[in-house]
Amino acid sequence: MGNTKRGKNEGSIRERKDGRFEVRVTSGIDFSTGKSKRISYYANTRAEATKILHSAEYDIHFNQHIDPTSITFLDWLRTWLETYMKQSLKQSTYVSYRGYIENHIARAFPTIKLKDVTTRLLQDFYNYKIQEEGLSPKTITNLHLCLHKAMQQAVLEHHLNFNPCDAVNLPRNEKPQIEILTREEQERLIYTSYQFRYGVFIRLVLATGIRLGELLGLRWEDINLRTGIMYIRRTLNRLPKADYDGNGNSTEIVIQAPKTKNSIRSITLLPITVKELQQWRSVQIQDSQTAGSAYTDTGYIVTNPLGNYIEPRTFKDYYNEIIKSANLGHFTFHALRHTFASRAMEQGMDSKTLSTILGHYSVSFTLDTYAHVLDTHKREGMKLMEELFSPPVMPQNQSYPVIVTPNQNGFIMNVIDFNDLSVQADDVQKGIEYIQSAIMQRISSSYPPLPTPCSELILNPGEFIVMVTV
Repeated sequence: MGNTKRGKNEGSIRERKDGRFEVRVTSGIDFSTGKSKRISYYANTRAEATKILHSAEYDIHFNQHIDPTSITFLDWLRTWLETYMKQSLKQSTYVSYRGYIENHIARAFPTIKLKDVTTRLLQDFYNYKIQEEGLSPKTITNLHLCLHKAMQQAVLEHHLNFNPCDAVNLPRNEKPQIEILTREEQERLIYTSYQFRYGVFIRLVLATGIRLGELLGLRWEDINLRTGIMYIRRTLNRLPKADYDGNGNSTEIVIQAPKTKNSIRSITLLPITVKELQQWRSVQIQDSQTAGSAYTDTGYIVTNPLGNYIEPRTFKDYYNEIIKSANLGHFTFHALRHTFASRAMEQGMDSKTLSTILGHYSVSFTLDTYAHVLDTHKREGMKLMEELFSPPVMPQNQSYPVIVTPNQNGFIMNVIDFNDLSVQADDVQKGIEYIQSAIMQRISSSYPPLPTPCSELILNPGEFIVMVTV
């Protein structure tokens, strides 16, 4: 049968001595040598080999030479994810993006061309997802972020003239309701936690606000028990496999750096927390002695009796057992983080410090998340201002000086603290009675002025002062 020869840089089929057929194709460049990279496939029949050859050549041509007039929206998204993003994204983000593409785009846009994707089409798509499928604004925003990045890459490579995602109107994110333990509930949980092996870590989270993945990723090298400083350097989570092929488990334990640079941080521990961690280290030593050769010193802080790390869903089971024993109903583990943040603000911790401890990307995010606590602070803060604006408490009896000036008709009586109150009387006592009544009438509807001290008054010859008490 011999060889099937093809043109330059095209594939070939060769019959081997063992009767099988080798399919050889050129795919890109071997960057270690600078020469063309050759890939071989094997088949039992020539017909099968020909089918493999055509399929391989199509895949190679598609990957190396994208035709912007014919490539579909879905194929571009898949190419973008695998070629441009897979090496730079954290596994959790990569899996999320793949889910958006395969679970949403693949169903809605299986054949539409990349060049035919418009802003209006995407807007209608988002509206449908919200109104008909009930996707949350946050999910829509994350989906949009994925699409925007992919379409921007298409613009940079001149497959598109503009990014149709730019003009889409996204739904407003609703602020999620966060769970927070009351002070009484927190006290009950702490009290109950002392009865359980892993209760120390419930108290650790309540005292630091770290996430579950951050807690389970802690190693003893991350804590300086002498200085009382804890460093968050990694997370331990169970995530979908990036290259799941449909066989076996679809998830795996992933230990990696925290999701953002702000999440890599140091936290000062309370003295009692340091003491409890020292006591926990003694528990691990006892575990080691009890298990003997079956024990593995992994260096992790949260470990089972054999020294191995504990995965998230297992630790959540332990946590739920403690919550149930404390008779607290249902609180997610993340509620402990929210509770720490709320207590910190209630105790007067400034927002910048709290944001740094929590590993948030901005202070404004911290303030927005815990606005309910700020509302309480505002009310308490305004109470401090109340005394500045409270009506003055006047003595029950107030005496006002009256300057009396004798004249040929009797006496002119002027009340210094009431400028327009002046009386002509033929008898001083009758004048005092009239003035007293007039002052009482005036101050019944407003706060009375403070009396002027007699020492500040200057009298003319013949004048004298009388005091009118009201």
